[in-house]
Amino acid sequence: MKDFINIALPKGRLGEKVYDMFERAGYPCPSIRENNRKLIFENSDACVRYFWVKPSDVAIYVERGAADIGVAGKDILLEYEPDIYELLDLDLGKCRMAVASKSDFRDNTDKTLRVATKFVNITKKYYAGKSREIDVVKLNGSIEIAPILGLSDVIVDIVETGTTLKENNLKVFETIVPISARLIANKSSYKFKADKIADIREKLSKQVIKND
Repeated sequence: MKDFINIALPKGRLGEKVYDMFERAGYPCPSIRENNRKLIFENSDACVRYFWVKPSDVAIYVERGAADIGVAGKDILLEYEPDIYELLDLDLGKCRMAVASKSDFRDNTDKTLRVATKFVNITKKYYAGKSREIDVVKLNGSIEIAPILGLSDVIVDIVETGTTLKENNLKVFETIVPISARLIANKSSYKFKADKIADIREKLSKQVIKND
């Protein structure tokens, strides 16, 4: 019986770029490029099985063992702190977690700072480190309008190009942490499928070009 490696890929452009890296590393699965609605693809010759999942769910599939390895954004790993191994920074999907607000914003430290975000844990840890009292407003989308409508003083969100902020007359005040895609592994799989996972990691690492 063949010992497959189950790989969780994030749906979307990032996942397609990640798959390209796996393919170049010698783990192809041609059926994944076919125009269909399938979510699971396997190549018995290469002993790999890929499946597409929502980006924020990759870490759950890996942590729970449905996937041996996967690729998740550093933002997800920081926010949910899954019990996994982080193996490699793939240098893809680069952006940053930042604090932004209206350009005329001035922080009045005598008052509790109202922060709108969907990254509650990252936000709480960041401001706890600054000993700043905050009131977190948990939102799931359209974070940018919160300070415009007076729902919050600032927002904590992922910033890639900053275009959306500028179009809404907002600007970045602080960068919390740089974000990129990371190769992660299930802890049990990392032990029992060590050789194959190590081989994948090594071959992917050779493709990573640092732009620092």
